[in-house]
Parts: sequence; C-alpha cells; structure tokens
Amino acid sequence: MADHTGLVAELKRWCRGEVLEEAKALLVLVPEEVEMAQIEETLETIKCLGRVRVRGRLFHTPLSCLMVLCECKKSIPKDNAPKEVLDQHSGEKWPIVTFNECAAPDDFAVKLKSLLDTEGRTIEDIKSLFLSPAPPQPSSDLSVNSTESVLQAVGDFLEKARKPQAEGGYRRLRLFSGNLPVPPSEDPFDHWLEQAWLIVEESDCTDKEKRRRLIESLKGPALEIAKSVRESDPEAGPVEYLEALESAFGSAESGDDLYFAFHLMQQQPSEKLSDFLRRLERALSKVVQRGGFPASSKDKARLEQLVRGALASDLMLINLRLRERKSNPPTFLQLLSEIRTEEEYEEDKEKTAFICPLGFFQFE
Repeated sequence: MADHTGLVAELKRWCRGEVLEEAKALLVLVPEEVEMAQIEETLETIKCLGRVRVRGRLFHTPLSCLMVLCECKKSIPKDNAPKEVLDQHSGEKWPIVTFNECAAPDDFAVKLKSLLDTEGRTIEDIKSLFLSPAPPQPSSDLSVNSTESVLQAVGDFLEKARKPQAEGGYRRLRLFSGNLPVPPSEDPFDHWLEQAWLIVEESDCTDKEKRRRLIESLKGPALEIAKSVRESDPEAGPVEYLEALESAFGSAESGDDLYFAFHLMQQQPSEKLSDFLRRLERALSKVVQRGGFPASSKDKARLEQLVRGALASDLMLINLRLRERKSNPPTFLQLLSEIRTEEEYEEDKEKTAFICPLGFFQFE
C-alpha cells in the first residue's frame, strides 16, 4: 500500500483544483475497470457519508489502480473516518484516504519522512550537514556549541528543502506522448494543455524551471516537437513550447471558428445542466485562448449560451431566474454551485416521491 501521507497531500491538491470542501472529500483506490456508478453505489453503503459523487479519476502508476476523488453530501466524521469499503460485487476491500489520516502535529518522524520523500532527499543528507567541519571552539563552551551546531544544521537543511517547494509547489503534469489512440495512462491533449497553461501562467518559478517541467512530462512524438523547438531556439520560453505543441496536436480551428461552434452548443437529452455548463466552460476557455472572444465578457457569453442551449432544463432556468440575470451574470463557480444545489434538491424530491407508498405525497 502506498504511503498515505503522500495520498493525503494529493487529495489536498486535488480538492483545491476542483474547489471541493475538504471535510466532505475523500480518495478511494479501486481497480481500473470499475465503473463510476459502482464506485458511488459502494461508497454509499457507508451510512455516515450520505450520498457520494465521483468528481475525478486518475491512474496511479505505482499502485496500478485508479485514484478516485469523491465528494460526500455529509462531512466525514473526524473520530470514526472509514479506512476501507467492501465492494459487494467482487468481495475486494477498497482503501479510503481522508484528511483525518494526517499525522499528528507532534509526530516529527512521520513529517520528516514525508519531507524527505517529497524533496528526494535521504537521511544521509542530514548526516552530512552534521558531520561538516566546524571552526574550533573553546573547551568550556563545547556542549553549548555542539547543540547550536545541530540546531543550525537542521535549520539549514529545512531551509534548503523548503526553497524548491516555494518556487514550484504545483502538481506534476501527467505524461503526454501525442500517440493516438490516447494511452490509458495519459490525458487527452486538451486536458493536458489546460494543466500546462496553468503551470506556465500561475507558477512563480523561473522560465527555465517551467520549461524543464514541461519537457519532463513529454515523450514520443511530443518530445520530438519539444526537441525541434530547442534546436531552433535554445532560449525559447515555455510559452513557445506550448504554442508549438498546440500547433502540432491541437485543433486547427481559429478563434472565430471556435466561437461559432460555441454558439451552436446544446444540452444533450440525458445531460445534466451542470455537466452542460462544464462543457460550455471548456469550449469558452478555448475560444478566449485562441483570441476569438475577450476574457472580460466570459460571464455574459457563458450565461447567454447556457440559457440558449439548455433545451432539457427549462424549469430549472426559471427556478434560478437565469434569464433575468443576463445584465449581471454570475461567475462560473457561482453558477455551477447554484445549479448543483438545485439538481440535488430535485433529485431528493424525486426520491421522496418514489419512497411514498401511494406515490402522490411529496414533501416540499
């Protein structure tokens, strides 16, 4: 089993990226072939979690299984957090990782081990600091100076270990090769590119470090493109690398073409309104990135297209008064939160009506 300290850190980064409340989030490790509906059904057998929804899946290469991010309707109990769940279909036990598994504040050994693993250091690195020659001291102050030397060595090591984290503390990009069909261990190019742009635009580290982290995530045909960029311009920045990769593997459509396609998007018959909104947001981000639309008008364009294309959610549009809010449109996260809350309310009403013996009593 993997070190849960690292998995807890992964859960924390994932929650931040998906804007999830940590008290209601968990990771579950499942076999690669398990379907999303089976994961939700199995986790809901743990009564203290309430309803559970899958919010994301990633393949964990060292464990050869899926890491699945889930959001619970109820806060996970701190004193009795579940450690595993039994899959009734296969009889296997799936490990569960929550924030309640973090090490105690005074557990220095666990925290130090996690720090060493994260930074790629060993205990020998600390020993080398202790054994470094120090200037001779008067014999009367030997014990005091020895203690100060140890404290200084530990302080120096922690400072050195902390510095890279502060400069580039972001989640490592998954591998991208450019091969088709997309291998199971890789993301589609659009998803990979979105994460890569976030690193380039939001990270505080140097362009050289950003370029190195981009290149180390590439292989196969994608790596060949990066090598070509480096050969043509050894000083090329990370933006030039991403633009070259987008030219080679991205869509050839212009910003105007993407904007026209965005205006034609419609909700599918079985698609939730929240899923349609996420699909709109991905398309709109590409339009803005290609220069087909100004970023300052994203909120208005998103709401107008949602109202125009939501063919199967007319009642929800009325309940949320979205048509009346075009002059003062909400942000993407505000809109998503309102829609998901309304969807959960409608689902609860349907379940209540189904459970009622006579079928026509509904509790508002």
